[in-house]
Amino acid sequence: MFSLPNRHYPRTRLRRNRVDDFSRRLVRENQLCVDNLIYPVFVLEGEGQREAVPSMPGVERLSIDLLLEHAEEVVALGIPALALFPVVPVEKKDLEGSGAWDPEGLAQRATRALKGRFPELGVITDVALDPFTTHGQDGILDENGYVLNDRTVEALVKQALSHADAGADMVAPSDMMDGRIAGIRDALEAAGHVNTRILAYSAKYASSYYGPFRDAVGSAGNLGKGSKETYQMDPANSDEALHEVAMDLAEGADMVMIKPGMPYLDIVRRVKTELQVPTFVYQVSGEYAMHMAAAQNGWLDGDKVMMESLVAMRRAGADGILTYFAVRAARLLKGD
Repeated sequence: MFSLPNRHYPRTRLRRNRVDDFSRRLVRENQLCVDNLIYPVFVLEGEGQREAVPSMPGVERLSIDLLLEHAEEVVALGIPALALFPVVPVEKKDLEGSGAWDPEGLAQRATRALKGRFPELGVITDVALDPFTTHGQDGILDENGYVLNDRTVEALVKQALSHADAGADMVAPSDMMDGRIAGIRDALEAAGHVNTRILAYSAKYASSYYGPFRDAVGSAGNLGKGSKETYQMDPANSDEALHEVAMDLAEGADMVMIKPGMPYLDIVRRVKTELQVPTFVYQVSGEYAMHMAAAQNGWLDGDKVMMESLVAMRRAGADGILTYFAVRAARLLKGD
């Protein structure tokens, strides 16, 4: 516990170390660098395809060939990894999300293409059914519309295996089903994918900040006014997050994710302090959209607010940050 030292003005002037840039840099407690950034990208079918996401200014859906071109800058900037999110055509969706484990699916093909061109770039794949279901939920429903946990886990295991087979370095289950980490870890081990890491979305909240993302992947219309509150966490809960994280670690997760970011930095701090494990945070689409809207209206300095928000996540204890600002932030960190 912090105890207040016997420091009194004017012998102690806390502003002394703030006078010059060099001393501010020397005593800075937290540093943001390119190594902390993960870049989420949206990939779509076809060739030469580029679609803007209206609710996320500056973010585009890209076909695999254009994604490879874009990834050249990602690699050149030194960003360690990107996270793939497929935009699934309507005709490839069904009630059970069976397209999720198609070996020739969009995510699987994009993974093979990226690893073939940039073997040093980490590829993280989203393990969840909502882009593939006609109802927009993250799992398989019963006759009353309730998401069935164990049947969904069986599907997620097949999806994760198909990603690992395609060369994914890290699979990231974002569904919040109970027991899915154990199922995926056992299946990966049995298939020989012993070094495929699991980034578990362990504390993913039933948040209202996800709207632009659902627009980007095309699941907003399917979900409609549906709710994910029966499996994603209650925003009012904090202790429960520690139980979720601890269970995922016991089941074989290599690192854990808290989502969303800034409204949940208290959860990031608790997880990092109390469990001392690799802890990631997702600066989600709603956070990005708010920053961009304020900057475009001249209400905030876009670059300064962006960097301040990322430093705040580092200060809270995040080791890695998924952010749509990754390329822009990396350019600034590199001095471009």
